[in-house]
Amino acid sequence: MPDTLDRSGIDALRADFRARLVGARTDRDLKTLNDEFLSRKSGSVTALMKNLATLAPDAKREYGQLVNTLKSEIETALAETRAALESTRPPAGAVDVTLPGREIPIGRIHPLMRVRQQVEDIFTRMGYEILEGPEVEDDYHNFEALNMPPDHPARDMQDTLYLAAPIVGGTWGAHKGAIPEAQLRAATLLRTHTSAMQIRYMKTYTPPVRIIVPGRVYRRDNLDLSHTPMFQQFEGLVVGEGITLADLKGTLEAMMHELFGDVKIRLRPSFFPYTEPSAEVDVSCQGCHGAGCGTCKQTGWLEILGSGMVHPAVFEAVGYDPDKVAGFAFGLGMERVAMLKYGVDDIRLFYENDLRFLEQFPL
Repeated sequence: MPDTLDRSGIDALRADFRARLVGARTDRDLKTLNDEFLSRKSGSVTALMKNLATLAPDAKREYGQLVNTLKSEIETALAETRAALESTRPPAGAVDVTLPGREIPIGRIHPLMRVRQQVEDIFTRMGYEILEGPEVEDDYHNFEALNMPPDHPARDMQDTLYLAAPIVGGTWGAHKGAIPEAQLRAATLLRTHTSAMQIRYMKTYTPPVRIIVPGRVYRRDNLDLSHTPMFQQFEGLVVGEGITLADLKGTLEAMMHELFGDVKIRLRPSFFPYTEPSAEVDVSCQGCHGAGCGTCKQTGWLEILGSGMVHPAVFEAVGYDPDKVAGFAFGLGMERVAMLKYGVDDIRLFYENDLRFLEQFPL
């Protein structure tokens, strides 16, 4: 057994602990130091005690005292550091007033509402009245008064959602004269277009008429990239003396320039039961500026809306004299405008409320 006491191991461990203690900033750091130096099984101080067996009897007492002193120093230092950390820790639930304030997210206008507001602004400046009508309609206003009797093939163009109970009488405005028999036996349905409101308005007011009717409509469509059972559209109606197809084209050109900028439009002959003549309206593709691309299927044009001159049968249904007045009507889906205007290729994105999508639009 060695007769002299080697203190170098104790001094080295003390120096190592002091250096490590300086970097301890959390309770976890202090626990790590406690386990490393004071653990009964693997602590560094415990390992020093194993050297007692190699010392002479006179040296054992002194060596044991030195190790116990080191252990006490470490325990005291850890306790003091832990107390210092506890004194600087904020109380539970405290608010650090020095921290910067939380940024409050700013709400954004939904792209469909943005389109609606823009359309309403355009036609308000043109002197149009903005109306809203019932979403639950009857067969008479939704079909028959618009020149679509029960056996009319045009009804197949719109898959309708019918309800169980019939509607007797109107839900908007006061009607002149007796309620038509067709309306008394009419089925109840979710409107397939906002054109029904045009009938209600014309049955209540005399020409001139200049209105747009925005709102939700419903059809039995499967949800996919370009279809949804519920969508939004607006319809326009102008009735008066001397109204021509040229007035319709000029109105549509003004609207398209406001919505899309410098674009061209073209009218193609089409069929709608409540207008004659009827026209599909195309707008020049903004992606290729008419040169042809995948978006427009190499045609340079994108279909945007349906329109036409009001059919005389519609005027007769509401009590207007088709020999004295003329008019035009048009209908446009707001989702269609938003998809073309903002380059969106999936209509479902407008209704999924995904903030990652909605936050891409300006405030």
